[in-house]
Amino acid sequence: MTANPILQSLPTYSTSQYLVSVLRLDQIHSIVSGNKWYKLRFYIQAALESKASAIASFGGPYSNHLVALAYAAKENNLNSIGYVRANEHEPITASLAEAINYGMQLEFIGRTDFQSKKNQLMLRNKEAEGSTIYFIDEGGYGTLGAKGAGTMLTQQTSEFDYVIAAVGTGTMLSGIINAALPHQKIIGIPVLKNEISLIEEINALVINKQTDWQLLHQFHLGGYAKINSSLIEFMNALWTLEKIPTDIVYTGKLLLATKTLIQENYFKASSKILVIHSGGLQGNRSLPNNTLVF
Repeated sequence: MTANPILQSLPTYSTSQYLVSVLRLDQIHSIVSGNKWYKLRFYIQAALESKASAIASFGGPYSNHLVALAYAAKENNLNSIGYVRANEHEPITASLAEAINYGMQLEFIGRTDFQSKKNQLMLRNKEAEGSTIYFIDEGGYGTLGAKGAGTMLTQQTSEFDYVIAAVGTGTMLSGIINAALPHQKIIGIPVLKNEISLIEEINALVINKQTDWQLLHQFHLGGYAKINSSLIEFMNALWTLEKIPTDIVYTGKLLLATKTLIQENYFKASSKILVIHSGGLQGNRSLPNNTLVF
């Protein structure tokens, strides 16, 4: 595990007014990639301290979270259970096959009423006397997930005026908000369409109420994992120019949004901008072969 992720400058983004860099969390581990390690670190510690027999969580058929959790659990001699937003008769994706290979037991709970089923499972486990299964909410959402995410900001990120990141559950952004310095503004790029509850879910985890932060909702391209040819062309061009791999769910949209904001002069002049590459390329496995050049 790389303790200090590489800060990579982005020459094709930087201008006379802006200095842009990307924090390459995708490089800290080949499996527990990017923000997944940060969000899981304190949950794994808590599961071990509680002498749990297994650790369980939730995700879709291309979930970076489930793959990372399966590997992390195996490395810490814990069994793992993944509750999947899919039906049992559907083909096993490459991501789920990888999770199985790391020892994860999969339970398919369908696509309808997933949130209510998830909440019922977590509540039932909490109320079950003597249960030794440690549950983590989807995407690592929760206080411990945000606490871990906050540790990605260190002395090497203190010089930046803006920190911009993709937002799914809001866990990572909450941690960044909590860890931000007084001069830093945090920008979140939601990848879900019309996620009305997102601000409430972020605020539930925010401790540092003084941080200046904002969500920009115009870059989701129609919703979660929705794509178009322009996004694919952008991702391929970014790889050619900067050698940065991105995914269709999170980081592709994030880097495209950042480029658009720079072109629109959204940021204050003479600013230093940090883009958080949150890692995880599982979503790209849903694309036809050779769609991406990396």
